[in-house]
Parts: sequence; structure tokens; C-alpha cells
Amino acid sequence: MTTPPNPDRDQLFEEVLSAHRARDQRGGVRPSAAFHDLDPSDRLAAFDEALKLRAMEASLDPDGKSTSVNAVLRIIEGKR
Repeated sequence: MTTPPNPDRDQLFEEVLSAHRARDQRGGVRPSAAFHDLDPSDRLAAFDEALKLRAMEASLDPDGKSTSVNAVLRIIEGKR
């Protein structure tokens, strides 16, 4: 059985799976609020999907890094 389409749930997944994260006033990365709007089973599903997406991103990067890794490295290097 397939799950019927749920536009609200789909939008939350899109937000959670994005590598983009909002920043606070000091430039710190803020967690995705959409994550907390998902129920526990959807959070696990989103986590599993995020692992797949980051692996695909890394396979396309010449250095084998995902967008998340590159974003963290920019923060560490002070290049936000």
C-alpha cells in the first residue's frame, strides 16, 4: 500500500532535507523548525533520506564532500 500524497508533509520533508539552514543574529546555524513538526516515524524517514541525499551530493563533489560538509568547513574556516 502506498501513502496518499500529503502536501504539508511533503513540504516539511523538503525543508528538513535541504542543506540550507537559517542563521541566528550571531551567525550560528539554527536547526530546521520543520523537523519538529514531523511525527517521530517521519523524522526517522527524513533522516534516512538525508543520508542518501548527502551520499549522492558527495559522489558529485571532486573532493567527495557533501554540501553539509562544505558548509561546516566554511564556518570553521570563517568564510560563512
